[in-house]
Amino acid sequence: MKIGSIVIDCKDFDRMAAFWQQVLHYVPREPGEAGWVVLKDPEGRGPNVSINQTSEERSGKNRLHLDLYTEKQREEVERLLGIGATLHRPREPDEDFVVLEDPEGNLFCIVDTSSRS
Repeated sequence: MKIGSIVIDCKDFDRMAAFWQQVLHYVPREPGEAGWVVLKDPEGRGPNVSINQTSEERSGKNRLHLDLYTEKQREEVERLLGIGATLHRPREPDEDFVVLEDPEGNLFCIVDTSSRS
């Protein structure tokens, strides 16, 4: 068994689909339907991320979030802030991650992997 897709529910489908495509550099697996698209890693390395429009309001803190790994944390955080993410919590001295929010307030982390072997 393996993870096939991680689904992100949202209200503003177009905005969220565009945001996550830019964040991950993913592309639609096939043309999306109204309120639904499966985004895939064009290099086939990561799981799919699906964007699903819902009328339900988000309530409370995420029970699941993405940790996105990069060796260029500062540059990636700046890029993501430029495309619509907001800073939720900056990196603390004893941590290797920054917590961001997507345009609908879903939390995700940018993890610095530059010092890992």
